Amino acid sequence: MDIFGRPAEYDKILGAAERHKLKVLEDGAQGFGGYWRGKPLCGCGCDAAATSFFPTKPLGCYGDGGAVFTDDDAMAERVDSLRYHGRAGKTQKYENVRLGMNGRLDTLQAAVLLAKWELFPAEIELRDAVALRYDKLIRETELPERGLVPPPLPSEQGSRSVWAQYTVQLAPGTDRAAVAAAMKAEGIPTAVHYPKGLHRQTAFSSLGYRAGDFPVTECVTERVLSLPMHPYLEEQQQRDVIAALTRALAG
Repeated sequence: MDIFGRPAEYDKILGAAERHKLKVLEDGAQGFGGYWRGKPLCGCGCDAAATSFFPTKPLGCYGDGGAVFTDDDAMAERVDSLRYHGRAGKTQKYENVRLGMNGRLDTLQAAVLLAKWELFPAEIELRDAVALRYDKLIRETELPERGLVPPPLPSEQGSRSVWAQYTVQLAPGTDRAAVAAAMKAEGIPTAVHYPKGLHRQTAFSSLGYRAGDFPVTECVTERVLSLPMHPYLEEQQQRDVIAALTRALAG
């Protein structure tokens, strides 16, 4: 999963999959537009990948939308069938061979995406510049010494995050709700992506996992806080965000 736009460690994932003869499905909902070792995310060697065009994504439409990528013709045909009520084929509209869904991208959303696609490469560059400024501003303060961890910058050659979010980790034990409330009082929105690990979701309760089974996940989900992030944030706005965060943590 390309969480927050950062490429996953595909060398480890693809290597493990090859050893155990597993297929790899890339969750590129937040990563489309980024790169891993010179390869575009949603095209870096997985058996299939999916992305989202929800309005909050780096390339977003004005409603719901998404895309699936694969080099497997049989898989592509099955995905096409599933998105169209399980139809038998493109010429067999009323012959359904499987249970499907209505997952088609409507024409209006496609038109929005085509228009925004022309701006997308430039916006990725702008997002990268915003993230680099955040990193610099944070490291110029006492925040790292007080336990705040900025998101790591991609270090592998040819890799790039699309920075769907800019998410920091607060020091363990920080009252995250109080920090968010203090920043909101100054007119600065924040968000928590994501407050609960998958192993603690009701949908997976049958697996029998309990609190403490995945300590790293639980530690991170208790500490993450997403700061304002979009391609057109100006430096002074970012300075205001970091100043408010500093005051909230001092507070």
